[in-house]
Amino acid sequence: MLKELIDKYYQEKAKDYDRVKFYISDAAKCPRQIFFKFKKAPAKKIDARLLRIFDQGNYVHLRLMRDLFALNIVVASEIDIPPNEDIVGRADAIIRLNNQLYVVDFKSINSSILSKMTEPKKDHIAQIQLYLHFFNIKNGILLYEGKDNSLLKEFLVKYDRAFAKKLIGTFSEIKKYINQDIICPRLPDWPHNWQCQYCPFRKICKMAGPGPCSWAEFKEKIKSEEQKK
Repeated sequence: MLKELIDKYYQEKAKDYDRVKFYISDAAKCPRQIFFKFKKAPAKKIDARLLRIFDQGNYVHLRLMRDLFALNIVVASEIDIPPNEDIVGRADAIIRLNNQLYVVDFKSINSSILSKMTEPKKDHIAQIQLYLHFFNIKNGILLYEGKDNSLLKEFLVKYDRAFAKKLIGTFSEIKKYINQDIICPRLPDWPHNWQCQYCPFRKICKMAGPGPCSWAEFKEKIKSEEQKK
């Protein structure tokens, strides 16, 4: 009874809404996956149990933010990046330490992975680089907490203007594909890239083939395959 109701609640929360802009969390992600999200392509439904695991990260963020406020170092929290044409995002916190500003991004992660980490994940670096770019701040901190043992690990990230500009340029390229209704090419290392293992569009990505193709024509192909079932 309750399990079914709770599962349904999480599935409803996970539904994709119409996308008109890129999220900073899209940084360094597969362009084809982003394209499919914008087009609301058929996706594999994420298990409600996994959605609840993801939701645990929100509670980690709340507690860590409380701790920073208690230390009296928070300049701003949950702050949106300045308005711009293509990208939206909200940084967890901007703090001041030793009279220097830092953008802080919280991440919760499996403790067995965190204990072995000697550097932050590449997609997390990409995200905080964009925050640094839009807030015009030179230093960032990626603060990780282990989900099951509360281990903390932090990494200092210096602003890299060239890298941030490259990320923004990638979004511009993906936008061209979206506007032209052309599906982005597959990742060069498909299907071995780690993103492929968890991609909700894995099935239709395989159907689309490696290169760019017409979204309108591919939608008809998907319909045709569905009708055969």
